[in-house]
Amino acid sequence: MALRAARLNGAARSFWHTGASGTPCPPEPDTLNPQTLFDAQHQRSRHATPPSVAERHDRLARVARLLDEHTTALTDAVQADFGIRGARLTEIADLFVLRGMLGDLRRHLARWSRPQRVRTPLYLMPGRGHIQRQPLGVVGVIGPWNYPLQLTLGPAATALAAGNRVMLKPSEITPRTSALLAELVAKHFAPDEFTVVQGGADVAAEFAALPFDHLFFTGSTTVGRKVAEAAARNLTPTTLELGGKSPCIVDASCTDLEGVALKIAHGKLLNGGQTCIAPDYLLLPRGREAEFSAAYRAAVARLFPRLEGNPDYAAIVTERHQARLQALLDEARAGGAQVEDVGPPAGEGRARQLRPVLVFGAQPSMRLLQEEIFGPILPVLPCDTPDQAVAHINAQPRPLALYWFGTDTAARDQVLRRTVSGGVTVNDTLMHITHDGLPFGGVGDSGLGAYHGETGFLRFTHQKAVFVQSRWAMGQLLYPPYGARFDRMMGWIRKLL
Repeated sequence: MALRAARLNGAARSFWHTGASGTPCPPEPDTLNPQTLFDAQHQRSRHATPPSVAERHDRLARVARLLDEHTTALTDAVQADFGIRGARLTEIADLFVLRGMLGDLRRHLARWSRPQRVRTPLYLMPGRGHIQRQPLGVVGVIGPWNYPLQLTLGPAATALAAGNRVMLKPSEITPRTSALLAELVAKHFAPDEFTVVQGGADVAAEFAALPFDHLFFTGSTTVGRKVAEAAARNLTPTTLELGGKSPCIVDASCTDLEGVALKIAHGKLLNGGQTCIAPDYLLLPRGREAEFSAAYRAAVARLFPRLEGNPDYAAIVTERHQARLQALLDEARAGGAQVEDVGPPAGEGRARQLRPVLVFGAQPSMRLLQEEIFGPILPVLPCDTPDQAVAHINAQPRPLALYWFGTDTAARDQVLRRTVSGGVTVNDTLMHITHDGLPFGGVGDSGLGAYHGETGFLRFTHQKAVFVQSRWAMGQLLYPPYGARFDRMMGWIRKLL
């Protein structure tokens, strides 16, 4: 299918929550055509020798140089896209995790790339088997806007480490960052190695319909379903990193509510709440609402002594996103919920820095408890027993993350056994995503497949089974015609199984 070139389209539909505004400036307009870019990468992946470990190390080194040499330009672009999002916030929220991921890939690449020996059953000896790890071919990555560096270059670098060629489609909602990524990737990589496709929702839809060897998507569950549908037409395997309503449980055994509130506030308010694994709602022992409210207010004041113009407190990315959050609050108030502003005293006011709030008394039918919030709003749901908290979680689609606070290890283990979530952090928030040895991904409505560390490397790798038969093999004893000899051999083999 002929695809339109990706061009600057600030008014592009954002239904896909993907794509990128901004126009790159290559020498030939045809290089903007995703189909042309895909065809070049596909041809190379089928006819060129798979990249060696040394070549893969070189590609990872180039990604690292891209970051190191252009850190200021990248953080400035993110700041410009959000309106307010300081360089230090981008350093900790995007670049810190990304650099850690690159370091982990480079340390373990040689070991992960080696053939893996496997035990051979006695009845197949003296033959031997192993698993050969090979690149899939061409990997497509559709990235989101909320962490426009970590969640684009992270999966792209992992796919490059596995020996693949990569096409990246960043978000049109962060157009300056996406355009700069396109420029920098083109500076450090040949188009048939790694390239960036820009455009709006129409380009995102066409990108998802390309016959990739693997398609990696980070975004909303609604759009994830569309991506999976488009990929299925080509039998393209997918990794879907989605979202959902991640619960946070405070157990009755929790005594340090001030310390807990600080960790919850950090996880909730990082990036203005625009984090897929942010605590979406809090399950709190009934009767501790006032205590938690005071502790949370103090935590917010400690993290953000001021809000307006504070570069540590990110703005909501667009007016449309802010209007959606305001509509959630308006509906909650109209339905009788108590909306409590827990921010420091207001200053002069700055565009799209939504003040942090707690919401008490929200009803299950409210959008606040039905939709992923993706902002600095924390509903608090009182619970009478741990069983009630678990029942509430299990009545919802399975979440991307779950957080548990307390000192009762038996109660903790009960919750972990009885709930299913993409990942868990105990007595903190967000930290499981920073552990390179832990897979990161969702389950059910919150995602399909995982990456980070060796899990990510294998996500973009074909594990080819290889059996090498011995010249001394006796497999012909099981060939027809079948008779008494066959029966004796099968009887012997049954004893070995």
